[in-house]
Amino acid sequence: MDTKGYFGNWGGAFIPEILHETFEQLKISYAEARKDPAFWQEYLQLMGSYSCRPTPLTYAENLTKHFGGAKIFIKREDLNHTGAHKANNVMGQGLLVKKMGKKRVIAETGAGQHGVATATMAAKFGFECTVYMGEVDVQRQRPNVFWMEKMGATVIPVKDGSRTLKDAINEAFRDWVTNVDSTHYVFGTACGPAPFPEMVSWFQSIIGQEAHKQILEIHGRMPAKIYACVGGGSNAMGIFQGFLGKDNVELIGVEAGGKGLHSGQHASRLCGNDATPGIAQGYKTMFLQNDEGQMLETHSVSAGLDYVGVSPILVDLWEQKKVRFESATDAEVMEALDLTMKMEGIIPALESAHAFVQAFKEAPKLGKDEAIIINQSGRGDKDIFTIAHAFDDPSWKQFIIDRAKEYDK
Repeated sequence: MDTKGYFGNWGGAFIPEILHETFEQLKISYAEARKDPAFWQEYLQLMGSYSCRPTPLTYAENLTKHFGGAKIFIKREDLNHTGAHKANNVMGQGLLVKKMGKKRVIAETGAGQHGVATATMAAKFGFECTVYMGEVDVQRQRPNVFWMEKMGATVIPVKDGSRTLKDAINEAFRDWVTNVDSTHYVFGTACGPAPFPEMVSWFQSIIGQEAHKQILEIHGRMPAKIYACVGGGSNAMGIFQGFLGKDNVELIGVEAGGKGLHSGQHASRLCGNDATPGIAQGYKTMFLQNDEGQMLETHSVSAGLDYVGVSPILVDLWEQKKVRFESATDAEVMEALDLTMKMEGIIPALESAHAFVQAFKEAPKLGKDEAIIINQSGRGDKDIFTIAHAFDDPSWKQFIIDRAKEYDK
């Protein structure tokens, strides 16, 4: 990142004047933390004692035999506290909030995992917490809304626009502008105005640091390929940083193909041809937008990938051909999820299952002496309603009907 927050042609900080001083304070606190080895050690200690790190690198023996190619390893961020990689960033920002002396945090969330992680952090550190969530996502991620509220957070459904992640981000920024003195915005992914893309990626780099060490211990050498789903891009940036610049390690980001790249119902920015450069939500990146710069509606079976933009760092890496992008359709995601559950007893989040799709396509083409890593960014418990509906599970449907009758009594 340069001094103005750009990664190549992407990034920057396009913010209202009222937030200028707040961002300067954040930049200073972040810069001091980056230079202070004691801060990173405090962070590692916190993640080790509170968040179950390091997460394991699991050899998927049954899937490996099934596909007959490269050894398949899964980086288990689903075993991180709160069930996803989100806690890595949130707990790090929580330590910064303590340094800055603020008492309230706000956040946006799509899949709900970032919201749950922020509510968890707020409960631990004693902060007041408000989470903004698109009304559509509130409905499809109801279990996460329940847990956020039970941990003391106020969850505000956003009814504007497409009522998904981009709209939740807009509302969170409006809140921040109104409450700059007391409040820190715990941005959830490697997007937004600088220093958020770099800062979020720094906290998430713990994933790649661990995976780099683990694959050498288990496999004896570097993997051939690394796969990660990409919404905003924080889990991908997390694991990719452990392998950037390593010879013969290919990095693959997998976006939401929705109902197909030609359907107009997807969230693929770098894999498809629908995204164009734009400035919104405080930064410059590739957005799904029309000729007038109005954001298009996106679609994905996974709430966390249902976003119009993407990390400016990933766009820069894509332009440099250091990261390849692919997409996975909703139907492919359900197939990969079904296979992984039945063959390994592991339940990936719908977001993570996108990465599994592309890995399953490419693993058979590699030699048996090679290895690949799939970053399982989260667990699928949160998606039980969406998954059960997609599988058209009759027993689950009857369960919901019966429980609804009980509530009506």
